[in-house]
This record gives sequence, C-alpha cells and structure tokens, in this order.
Amino acid sequence: MLYIGVDLGTSAVKLLLMDQDGKIQNIVSKEYPLYFPHPGWSEQKPEDWYEQTMAGIEELIKDSDKSQVAGISFGGQMHGLVILDEKDEVIRPAILWNDGRTSEECDYLNNVIGKDKLSEYTANISFTGFTAPKVLWVKNKEPENFARICKIMLPKDYIAYKLTGVHCTDVSDASGMLLFDVKNRCWSKEMCEICSVKEEQLAKIYESYETVGTLLPEVADKLGLPASVKVAAGAGDNAAAAVGTGTVGDGMCNISLGTSGTIFISSNKFGVDKYNALHAFAHADGHYHLMGCMLSAASCNKWWMDEIIGTTDYAAQQKEIDKLGENHVYFLPYLMGERSPHNNPNARGTFIGMTMDTTRADMTQAVLEGVAFALRDSFEVARSLGIQIERTKICGGGAKSPLWKKMIANILNLKVDVIESEEGPAMGGAMLAAVACGEYADVEAAAAKIVKVVDTVEPDPELVAKYEARYQQFKEIYPACKALFDKIV
Repeated sequence: MLYIGVDLGTSAVKLLLMDQDGKIQNIVSKEYPLYFPHPGWSEQKPEDWYEQTMAGIEELIKDSDKSQVAGISFGGQMHGLVILDEKDEVIRPAILWNDGRTSEECDYLNNVIGKDKLSEYTANISFTGFTAPKVLWVKNKEPENFARICKIMLPKDYIAYKLTGVHCTDVSDASGMLLFDVKNRCWSKEMCEICSVKEEQLAKIYESYETVGTLLPEVADKLGLPASVKVAAGAGDNAAAAVGTGTVGDGMCNISLGTSGTIFISSNKFGVDKYNALHAFAHADGHYHLMGCMLSAASCNKWWMDEIIGTTDYAAQQKEIDKLGENHVYFLPYLMGERSPHNNPNARGTFIGMTMDTTRADMTQAVLEGVAFALRDSFEVARSLGIQIERTKICGGGAKSPLWKKMIANILNLKVDVIESEEGPAMGGAMLAAVACGEYADVEAAAAKIVKVVDTVEPDPELVAKYEARYQQFKEIYPACKALFDKIV
C-alpha cells in the first residue's frame, strides 16, 4: 500500500509518497505566497494552501497505482489562526506562527490573567506566535470579523477539513494554541472563557494517528483516488518531524534546523519546567514532549548568505572556517525576536566582538555558532529538570551542513545521529497515515521499522571544552543587551 505525507510549511507544501516499508516513492513541492501587510506581521491565504496541496497530490501520484493509496496525513506549520464563517469560508488571511502583532494580547494574558494560571490551564504561557493571543487580537482589532467566527482552525487542519468535511485537530498541534489542556488532552474551559471562545467553535480533538474521515467523493474524483482513502489527524510540524526521525518513546531527542530551530525531547510522562521556558506539549506518539523553539535558525544563515554576503554557495563560505571553538565574534540569532527560552519579541540579531582583523569567515562562523548556542540555552532548561540526554537526531535544511552538525555535537556535547531519509514532517505524516491504516500497531513500531541511523557525529572532548568556555560568554550577551532591545524597537 501507499501513504501520502503532507508537510504544510511556511514557504511551500512538501508532499511525500511512501510505501508500507517506508521506502520513498516520490516527493513534490509546491510554493505559495507569504504576505507581510505591516512590519512584523506574517500572513497567508488558506485557499493557496489547499490549491497547491491538491496540485501537489495530483503530481505526486500521477505515475503510481492510485488504487494502492490507502492513507493521507500531515505535518503542518503550527499556531496559525484560520477562522471560518457559518458557510465554512475563510474570513481573513491566516495569521502565522512568526507573526509578532500580538504583544499587547500576550502582555494581557501573561501579566493580567497571569503566567501561573496559564500554566495551570494549558501547561504553557503566552507567546506572540501562539493562537489564543491571535484570537484576542481579532477580537480587539477586528471585532466585525470576530463576530463572524464559527470555526477556529489550524493550518493543516483546514486542509484535512477540505479533504474530508470534518473539523478536526490533533493533540500536538492543539497544544500550541494556548486553548488546550495539555495534561488532560482536552480543550481548556478556562482559556475558552478568557478568550471569549465557545467550545463548539473549536475542532474535535484526535490523537495524531487516528483516522478523522475519508476523502469526500468530489475530492476523490478530482484526484483519481478511491473514496475509501483514510485521512489521519496528523501533527504539528515539529511533532511530525520527530515521528519522521524516530524521536518517539521516552527520553529521545531531535534537533531541527529549519526556518525556525527546535530542540524536541519526547517523554512518556507529562512535565513542565517552573519558568515555562520550554513548551510542554502532547506528542504524536500518544505521550508528551518538551520543546524549545527559536524563531530564526537556518533562516539566519540564509539571511547572512543571501542578503549580506550576496551568495547562494553556502558550502563554499563554510569551507573557510577551520578554527572551531576559537572565534571571538558572537552572534545573537534573534532576527525575528525570540521564543525559547527568552520569550522576547523585541530581541534582535546582534554581532559583538569584531576587531580590525575579523574576517567574513569569522562572522559566518559566528552565525552558525550563535544558532547552536541558542539551542543550547533551551537544552540547559531541560537539563535543569534532571533530563539526561546523550544523543540526538537531527533534521531540517541546516542539517545538510557537516560543519553545523559538528558544531552542534560539540556545543551541546551530544552524539548527533544522522538518519537515512531525512524528510522531516512529510515523512512523519506518511508514517502516521500508515499507523491509522493499521500497517503498524503504533507510532513506535513504525519508527522502529522505518527510521535508520546511517552516521553519528561524535563530540570531541577538547573541542567540547573550548566551546564550553565560549558558551559561558555567549549566555551573558543577551541579558546585557535586553534593556537596549526594548528601547530600539
């Protein structure tokens, strides 16, 4: 049988076709526009997602036996606010995860309602990217649109609705809304009341591997697929990527170097750190996870290469870097503000330590190291909870760089496992579809069969020691700059 994984990303939808053994048959990517109507705002049109997803599926399966397609599932960009009216039509463009307009609403939630209450209700505090403050923003700034809301959805769930007619979401994606009681895997009545949301305006909750429905007849006809094709709930992109890298079960770790950067630690038990510096979310495997998320990771390197240096040959620039652990230049990678662990939308990208003999290679090195140091900030929070991690998987576009993987192994003092098919959320989505169709007993069984480690980057004790000293300096820079960031915004 064949299974389709749909990774609804920020710049494109990536679609993957996988057989029952985990072998990839085809991959297709379709781009769509991203809109910035005001500085700090980020929006997309859900209709574009659906149009490109349908076109992508048609292209993905055109040379395959369509009768063998058994299931479809998703990994999707998290936190985005999609609102539908009484006719299930989109009311306004979706407000995305990296949109920073909700500072006032976050201040209200964190400081008036209170972080302690938010953590009690949802296991998390408010971040500008989360969905609940976006709902409040629409209520405060666009009351005419707020009054029309019949359904509040997340990006990938809009696609699932268009395919099946079912208003659904999954526990991992719902965890990032700040409307969800993570510990008890249900909507939070208290948060709904705070945000003036009725529970019937929210979708039905499923586990990520559960079937929500089958293809609508008209969708099946258009795609040339059987109407019996099952659609599974899927997961938020980070949880789906974790499934795709085999980061399931207790005490596993995955680092993602995509547009954003995450450190993802799976756990069989629910847990929250006392400062809520890490997100405490439900996992796609039926359990839980802790996650540190930085808003700019591989996108920092892309910005530095594309906009500042003016090159697309990233590898050539990295070849000049040969003195790891000895760089005196530091870079704070907060080009879009920061989430974990600082929760500060006013934080900014910053170089410090340049002298007359500083080279372009030094600054390129600082950008790569800055992202790794910032990931370690979140990892230190996990360590403070007594979580012992010795190795991690790695995925995302940045993971294609051998140099960056070496830096991460030594800055975090972890063994970095490289897997055979690093296809992130799309692979995880296909695996969840396979579980929903009964191909595997559960998510852990699917991961054990499909995910294969082909290389490991080992930390070097001498380099670990050098980077330890550098990290101790790095972590003093943000506190020293914080007050200035608030003034220059």
